[in-house]
Amino acid sequence: MLELYGTAACPYTAQLRDDLQWRHEHFIEYDVENDPDALDRMLDLCDGDHTVPVLVEEGRVIQVGYEGRGRYAGIN
Repeated sequence: MLELYGTAACPYTAQLRDDLQWRHEHFIEYDVENDPDALDRMLDLCDGDHTVPVLVEEGRVIQVGYEGRGRYAGIN
């Protein structure tokens, strides 16, 4: 199962979500601005990087950003 870490305000998260849905990929999405546990998992996976979106497969980051663009999650 794929995991998508992002924020509601991030246009790149929305674009990656749309792409995954278009390709009929099964995934679970986490909003790191509203889910502190998800934020902690994402930061652990990305060595503290706050860039979203992050796509994870089987516990391994397979993509950060979307088409070369990302957004700082703005959470300290």
